[in-house]
Amino acid sequence: MISKENILAIAKKTILSESEAIIKLIDFLDENFYEAVQRIYETKGRLIVTGIGKSAIIAQKMVATFNSTGTPSMFLHASEAIHGDLGMIQKEDIIICISKSGNSPEIKVLVPLLKRFGNILIAITGNITSSLAKGSDYVLNTTVETEACPINLAPTNSTTAQLVMGDALAVCLMEMRDFKPEDFAVYHPGGALGKKLLLRVKDMIEHSLKPMVTPETSIKKAIFEISEKRLGVTAVIEEGKIIGIITDGDIRRMLNDVDTIADLTAKDIMSKNPKLISSETMAVDALNMMEDFSITQLIVADNGEYKGVLHLHDILKEGIV
Repeated sequence: MISKENILAIAKKTILSESEAIIKLIDFLDENFYEAVQRIYETKGRLIVTGIGKSAIIAQKMVATFNSTGTPSMFLHASEAIHGDLGMIQKEDIIICISKSGNSPEIKVLVPLLKRFGNILIAITGNITSSLAKGSDYVLNTTVETEACPINLAPTNSTTAQLVMGDALAVCLMEMRDFKPEDFAVYHPGGALGKKLLLRVKDMIEHSLKPMVTPETSIKKAIFEISEKRLGVTAVIEEGKIIGIITDGDIRRMLNDVDTIADLTAKDIMSKNPKLISSETMAVDALNMMEDFSITQLIVADNGEYKGVLHLHDILKEGIV
């Protein structure tokens, strides 16, 4: 039975070992890396990423990262490639082949087949004298001294190094393409991330009610308007312009301060200069504004025209927080 202290020590040792392996990659960055990035950036084709075993899993993650950051990519399993899947490779595609040893039987068979097509081949390998390295146009060195694995067999440091090298390529390409958050949103339309990047205020108030009263509206009717629309607030509108806001909090404070509401009107208790937001504002920015001012509703207006009310619950319902 291993003690808690030993388990934590093993975990720390593993993380330290992998972090040291990553740091050493900095010394391996050279002209090969620069040229590889340039070729990928300039190609009119796709980026094909291939590997076998654990390297194939890393290749799949790389493809996901490249695709989501503006570099069209496809995964090709090395063993399937030599059984027909080479047909997916087109003339202008660039190929990245990932292999720790660079000498596995499948890789030895695959490299000359890839070169026969005339495509640029980029190796990501931990063995710069391997068959893969010798057969490639550019070699990205991911050599590690040892694995974090206690018996130095299970790919740990080596696959982490491969993954980080792939991320370095992707980030360089993002910078070269001047890739912006709105570009990222195009490739991530679903889920919470997509909503943070794409959802605007107008998308959440399209079918919402528009509570409103005039300055002369009685408090009783203002309370009824707030209750009926169920947004905890009403805008105060005069000649088409928003001049104030009444929240349910304003109502509670008023009831604590007065004995009768018979003679009171909306203008007597409204808050002037309410916080306004455009319907084109991103939902996440609206949320930040609510947090900054410690409020739960925002009046939505475009060029002074009242569009509706955005409530914190609308944002929470969308699941972007």
